Amino acid sequence: MTRRSPRTLRRAGVAFAVLPLAWGLAACGSDDDTAAASTDGGVADEVRLGYFANVTHAAALIGVEQGYFADELGDGTTLSTQVFNAGPDEVEALFAGALDAAYIGPSPTINAYGQSNGDAIRIIAGAASGGAQLVVREGIDSPDDLRGTTLASPQLGNTQDVALRTWLTEQGLENSVEGGGDVTIAPTPNSDIPNLFQSGELDGAWVPEPYASALVLDAGGTVLVNEKDLWPDGQFVTTHLIVRTEFLEQYPETVDALLRAHVESVEFATDDPEGAKAAVNAALGEAGGRELAGPVLDRAWSELTVTYDPIATALARSAENGVAAGTTEEEVDLEGIYDLRPLNAVLSDQGLDPVTSEGLGEE
Repeated sequence: MTRRSPRTLRRAGVAFAVLPLAWGLAACGSDDDTAAASTDGGVADEVRLGYFANVTHAAALIGVEQGYFADELGDGTTLSTQVFNAGPDEVEALFAGALDAAYIGPSPTINAYGQSNGDAIRIIAGAASGGAQLVVREGIDSPDDLRGTTLASPQLGNTQDVALRTWLTEQGLENSVEGGGDVTIAPTPNSDIPNLFQSGELDGAWVPEPYASALVLDAGGTVLVNEKDLWPDGQFVTTHLIVRTEFLEQYPETVDALLRAHVESVEFATDDPEGAKAAVNAALGEAGGRELAGPVLDRAWSELTVTYDPIATALARSAENGVAAGTTEEEVDLEGIYDLRPLNAVLSDQGLDPVTSEGLGEE
């Protein structure tokens, strides 16, 4: 696979924006000016793509930094990117028509699907498995030691928040989305967690990479729970790629281009880990943060798998966890949430094995 220079991206004129954490619907505009215009039956003038400045979103970071998205979309389609802290904010932007596609975790995706009665979004590819841990301060060695502590998650209802609340409940530790209980959960932006942990204001956090590795290597934390130990064969979906259903139906050629770039990013991550880590680090810096120290990046990378497989077997359990955590009122019927036909067509063209929706959608 040919590795493209980051200069390719800059030549293509990608529009880039880092969103503030309090980004809201007021910035979205009207329905008339949020719908992407078509240039030639199935091809959009613009794709608005959301993702996080996390290593668990490596496929997005690589695709932007290496210019894969810009190259596959071509000169007729502008790529605009927006960086978020957590999935619920992305869902808000998708519902408002301010995003067309997003790299996002399973819990916000399930909530979006349920809230829209299955109409708003479709999962079109996997992006990452693994890469989330509960890191705690010295002196916490068991679940019982967590009584009276304050733990962080990136945002109420995001994937790590649901995982933390579910696990605490399974350990017999009461917690509530309203606050209080045996353990207090404080939804906190990822970027704020390390300083609060080091200052003693937080006793731990269930976070994605690279924040888990930063807490361990830079802040003296220890891993109480590695989430992959809670799943069969250590495989669970951390990130996947979703699109607005309307966009998928209106611009199939553009969606195909996104997926070609996505697969190219995954293959690059698999075939050239060192080059991929360098691309991810550069992209993290350009996304408004800072590049990671080598040991933190290496540890974070070792904790996850970049993949286009959506690991559909894990999604039903994620839906059950949302109900157990109290972030979803009732279990969502997931039938139809996947449309993997475009991805499997791309994989077939490249001689790669197809992926499955496990009966939860088209493939």
